[in-house]
Amino acid sequence: MNFNKYTFLIVIVFLGLFSCEDELDIVPITEKASNNFYSNEQELESAVTGVYAQLQNGGLYGLDLIGVGEISAEDSFEEIAANDGGRFGQLDDFSTNAGNDLVGDIWRESFKGIQRANTVLNRITDIEYEDSSLKTNRIGEMKFIRALLYFNLVRLYGDVPLVTTETESPFDFFGQGRTAMAEVYTQIETDLNDAIQDLPVAKASGKPARGAAQALLGDVQLTQGNFSSALTNLEAVVNSAEYALAGTTSEIFGVANEGNSEILFEVQFASGFNVDGQLEGSPAGSQFRPSGTTANAKGHNLPTQAFIDSFEAGDTRLSDYVAVDPGANPFYFSTKYEVSATGADDGGSDHLIIRYSDVILKYAEALNENSQTAEAIIQLNAIRSRAGLAATTATTQAEVRAAIRQERRFEFIGEGHRWFDLKRYGTAVAVMNAFFGSTGSIVTIDANNLVLPIPQSQLDTDSSITQNPGY
Repeated sequence: MNFNKYTFLIVIVFLGLFSCEDELDIVPITEKASNNFYSNEQELESAVTGVYAQLQNGGLYGLDLIGVGEISAEDSFEEIAANDGGRFGQLDDFSTNAGNDLVGDIWRESFKGIQRANTVLNRITDIEYEDSSLKTNRIGEMKFIRALLYFNLVRLYGDVPLVTTETESPFDFFGQGRTAMAEVYTQIETDLNDAIQDLPVAKASGKPARGAAQALLGDVQLTQGNFSSALTNLEAVVNSAEYALAGTTSEIFGVANEGNSEILFEVQFASGFNVDGQLEGSPAGSQFRPSGTTANAKGHNLPTQAFIDSFEAGDTRLSDYVAVDPGANPFYFSTKYEVSATGADDGGSDHLIIRYSDVILKYAEALNENSQTAEAIIQLNAIRSRAGLAATTATTQAEVRAAIRQERRFEFIGEGHRWFDLKRYGTAVAVMNAFFGSTGSIVTIDANNLVLPIPQSQLDTDSSITQNPGY
């Protein structure tokens, strides 16, 4: 284990100094933070670590954000719909309601992370750092994380309250209501443009560098249909020479491959560590396995048989990214998240939020949408070649668009991308209704199903927060 990961994990003990588990369920989530505590660099650095630690939360990249990004789409499913009170099972048939714990957990833990980032940004100006460049980097990191969390929120819930200042009183934002998506996106882009200026070029384990901010900004711009600007930012990452595809698809995931050249930004986990009763491992390895196969296996986020059958012959990702339980009712599962020998829900696999293959395929998407189809094919073929496949036969813009979209399915199975991809393409309703029709299901969806309901607890707390249509 490297020193960065150790310090990242262990400083969670400090969170008790400025967190409270009994917050009012409002937006933004408030936390107790003494004005006298953040008086020097060391104390503020503990707050920075608390921001990173928040990303490990089960409501975020520990479990829920991964699951909602996959189970909502057609390529993975929930083995037992009633598991965990149906919190993931409801995603499968679009029956999610405002009382679903997952809906509330993602909302609450996201705003906790935003509040922690806002606190650092508010306090850091008055703190003297021995190394002024580190202080600048920290500002960039906090803006990157705030942008990331808001990007998730706006894609999952639509309009959300926008808060960019530290909340010192739980009553400060009552009555604010929800901010229009366009305004939230403007703030996300502002934060990321600032982060690009503040972050270092060279990447560091567990920390975003300039390339991560450029890649995330490119994703934000693709999502809004701004293909020209997206191309500029994604091309900057490719031309930076800071990142490279891992040599084979077997060299990307798992504890043994942590810190490889493909990773732009990851949330770090480590098994075998227990700090004040809090495991520092990830639950994804256990809970994304078929029931009965390992301790606390829940059958969440299992690839469908139809998806498995759609792999091309010779695609190394079929054996490197998934495996099958050989039991009486065999189910496939993702091997991107390892099960730990130390026990359930304590996996050591980092969650890779942004990796270079994601950048390459989004770069190909931006190239193609900017009528640079020949160049897009080159990028697409780099991913196919790494997976042991021949060059694509697609030639026209429409064919290449379809080929890129298909390639993303195989490359990112289980990682939490598919639902967001379908929404970005504008095909989510059509794809899911076709999927349900092919399985004989009576489920149909419409545009209202493209966002989650606002948590009922939030509605009960602040009458200015309105529910999404259809819920």
